[in-house]
Amino acid sequence: MPPSTPFVDRRTGTIDTTQILVEAIPLAKLIGVFVAIALIPFAVGFLLGEYSILDVLFTLAGQFVLAVGAGTVLIYSVARGSQLASE
Repeated sequence: MPPSTPFVDRRTGTIDTTQILVEAIPLAKLIGVFVAIALIPFAVGFLLGEYSILDVLFTLAGQFVLAVGAGTVLIYSVARGSQLASE
């Protein structure tokens, strides 16, 4: 028997929206965590004013958090997709 396709209902052959939502909610929460963490240094940099060395440092810190978050989300997506494909 061939392996089942992820996100497709085995009985009807249609898209399984429940499984899509179950997989999308943790991913959205993970993205939200990194956005919330990155918002802190961006806000501090914004409040310090323009053209300050601290503004530049806080902006770089916020961008670093977003880059790490993007990598983490990508790794999570690949790992979860691998798990779903093997089920």
